[in-house]
Amino acid sequence: MATETGASRLWADFNVKLAADGLREAAAMITQISGEVIPSDVPGSLALGVRQAAGVVLGIAPWNAPVILGVRAIALPLACGNTVVLKGSETCPATHGLIIEALQDAGLPRGVVNFVTNAPANAGDIVEAIIAEPVQGAAFGAFANSGQICMSTERIVVDTKIADEFVARLAEKARSLPLGDPRKGPTVLGSVVDMATVRRCNDLIDDALAKGATLVCGGKSETTLMPATLLDHVTVDMHIYREESFGPVKAIVRVNGDEEAIACANDNEYGLSAAVFSRDVARALTVAKRIESGLCHVNGPTVHDEAQMPFGGMKSSGFGHFGGKAGIAEFTDLRWITVQTTPRHYPF
Repeated sequence: MATETGASRLWADFNVKLAADGLREAAAMITQISGEVIPSDVPGSLALGVRQAAGVVLGIAPWNAPVILGVRAIALPLACGNTVVLKGSETCPATHGLIIEALQDAGLPRGVVNFVTNAPANAGDIVEAIIAEPVQGAAFGAFANSGQICMSTERIVVDTKIADEFVARLAEKARSLPLGDPRKGPTVLGSVVDMATVRRCNDLIDDALAKGATLVCGGKSETTLMPATLLDHVTVDMHIYREESFGPVKAIVRVNGDEEAIACANDNEYGLSAAVFSRDVARALTVAKRIESGLCHVNGPTVHDEAQMPFGGMKSSGFGHFGGKAGIAEFTDLRWITVQTTPRHYPF
């Protein structure tokens, strides 16, 4: 992972642990693929709701959490009785290939999972109240794996009443994050995956600054070792307001009150993960219910994953869900089957 994607040892270890959890959870779910007996209006008819394997499942795994997402793409489909074609990332084919090798070494028959890889065509936090926890949550959500996680915090929405203090403390935290080559020792910010990411992030910084944003910390880079970067006073006309950096460059948007915060969070084509920080949990839950995201964490970061949880987005953020019974529903077809146990009356 370090060689192919620039991942740190911390991120690689987390990938292996959560992937192993995912395999165990998928194995446990085998006994949960249940059917049901449905009362029939026809006398003597036994009606069954039966789940059976959907067939061949295509799993597409990205590079940013390659072991977690590679395993997730195949584990539950296999547990539901399907075969899988895993389309690995062209950025980390060796890492994704090792998953297949490990499964085959453990006894998975050849042909059950088929591995292919080739090059393709080329959520915000609502933050308020106590400063310390939102700062920690925003920093983790924004900069874990250098912001290259599907759940990464991209747009940080903060109430103007606390914005100055919050931004100052978040910038202090961001500046303290160790940056370096992950192959040479522990880091928080390792290398981003490629120079295309550097160029995209640099362009977002240039555009935002040209349109009036303030560079709070970090800045442009000439290498894949990019610092944690915060842009304050971001507005809707800046590219970073709508475009995902998928790197360590984050936008701070200042708003007045809950309504503006919700509107800002929802002013987005995508809706995977969001977070709401507040001392008032009831108020935070009210806000969370109105945010258009598949995942929303109250007083926790946007980056949060557990193998058994229903993981999926809204709007343009993917289709369906992984995890637990929600995953079973995705990778099976629900059928209606009847067995007539006594002679049936027919009208003619």
